[in-house]
Amino acid sequence: MSSTGRQSETPAPGGDRGPRGPVDSSRIPRYAGPATFARLPRLDEVGTADVAVVGVPFDSGVSYRPGARFGGNAIREASRLLRPYNPAQDASPFALAQVADAGDIAANPFNINEAVETIEAAADDLLGTGARLMTLGGDHTIALPLLRSVAKKHGPVALLHFDAHLDTWDTYFGAEYTHGTPFRRAVEEGILDTSALSHVGTRGPLYGKQDLTDDAKLGFGIVTSADVMRRGVDEVADQLRQRIGDRPLYISIDIDVLDPAHAPGTGTPEAGGLTSRELLEIVRGLSSCNLVSADLVEVAPAYDHAEITSVAASHTAYELTTIMSRQVDAGRQRHEHSAEARTK
Repeated sequence: MSSTGRQSETPAPGGDRGPRGPVDSSRIPRYAGPATFARLPRLDEVGTADVAVVGVPFDSGVSYRPGARFGGNAIREASRLLRPYNPAQDASPFALAQVADAGDIAANPFNINEAVETIEAAADDLLGTGARLMTLGGDHTIALPLLRSVAKKHGPVALLHFDAHLDTWDTYFGAEYTHGTPFRRAVEEGILDTSALSHVGTRGPLYGKQDLTDDAKLGFGIVTSADVMRRGVDEVADQLRQRIGDRPLYISIDIDVLDPAHAPGTGTPEAGGLTSRELLEIVRGLSSCNLVSADLVEVAPAYDHAEITSVAASHTAYELTTIMSRQVDAGRQRHEHSAEARTK
């Protein structure tokens, strides 16, 4: 164990050091020290990462309550309680791959177009290192530049969008880039695989039935929160796996997919949502999918009494990070086995 209280680094096969893990909470209390995600090292402390957790404190695209610019740091604070072993997925994600906190992407809060460009460029840089991204928002506007960047690397990607809302509207007050429009723009730009798109957890009033018609034309399927309640998480997860197949997958989660009882700290709450247990179980059910990056957005701590929303968000990000870490490790093992076979 190092003098900084980090977990000891386990030598990897061949004599290399293993991933640097989180601070050891048996030596430094969870409430002490810097609030990186899950108390992991900063990216500049490890050089490169297999999974980079990055914040985007931007909420200038919201149409109702602001405050999600503070969401990333609220999630980090709540993540102090996360532990290195994930029993639900039977994995120690921070030992399987190097996960690090890459800090925040600072974007212009007064110019949405410029902010979108800044986020895309910063995501390009991180993905260019070979990392997968676990992005903490911020409002849902940020999904568009992140998808642009991911598509440059993987081509058009499958999308699972967990949200109370469709986010496929055309404009708000004439603005094309808002938290309600990212996935219409993404389809128009050809960066989504329209044979593998689905909303999960949608509910609540709409502007009109045409919203659903337009959404279907873009290629989206819909699993409503009522569908989850009636059919159960296992059946829903199986349906989503079948729709996605082995395509590169991007998961985008608006925390308002949860019922306000489970996520009061968000900008546009809608009654009748998923429980945190349902969301976590559906995400876990996607562990076999090829998850290339993900985001979790719209946590607004000003409305989050007792950190209910931040805790739910931190655990959801942890499950997504675990999936990506497991896949990094599986890919590394396949590469090693292939190299061994070639030398025989």
